[in-house]
Amino acid sequence: MRYLDLIKRCQREQQPFGVVMLHQGQEVQQAGVMETLGRWGCLAHLESVEEIQPALLRVKCRGGQRFELLQAERGAYGRWHGRVRLSEPDPVVALPTSLQPLADRLGRLIADAQQRGMEAMLPLTPPYRLDEAGWVADRWAELLPLAVPFKEHLLATDDPLRRLQLVAQALTASRGDEPTAFS
Repeated sequence: MRYLDLIKRCQREQQPFGVVMLHQGQEVQQAGVMETLGRWGCLAHLESVEEIQPALLRVKCRGGQRFELLQAERGAYGRWHGRVRLSEPDPVVALPTSLQPLADRLGRLIADAQQRGMEAMLPLTPPYRLDEAGWVADRWAELLPLAVPFKEHLLATDDPLRRLQLVAQALTASRGDEPTAFS
């Protein structure tokens, strides 16, 4: 019920909603369990909403600006309301040569999906900005099974080049004996 209410309200008011990670609790509410919300998230903009049947919607969203959750309270239907501080949009930072392999791997993934006619199934949407450190870092952060605290650390990192360096370190650590940021 809370998601139906949320989507209908966002459609009516033509507003995005915020997405944060859960530190405790589940997406589906459980009696006696209070969710603990993460501190960092991003806006989600509705692109399309299709009613499949009553109380069942197919929703397509596009991720937006990062934010810090300053205050939150649980409202009607278990829907959370909060006050946020929006992060500044990322400056465009060119990809350094040393991190180009990350963009190349992502580019191959996109090209493969395109060749197979499966591009629409990717959780990525054009324009593909494979020459921008922030865009590449954020796409890897979405695709990789990273631990929640590490994903939040990435969301909190304002410097797009630093975010990409952290993603590169996580990928390197996952292949070796070092501690990893993966869950």
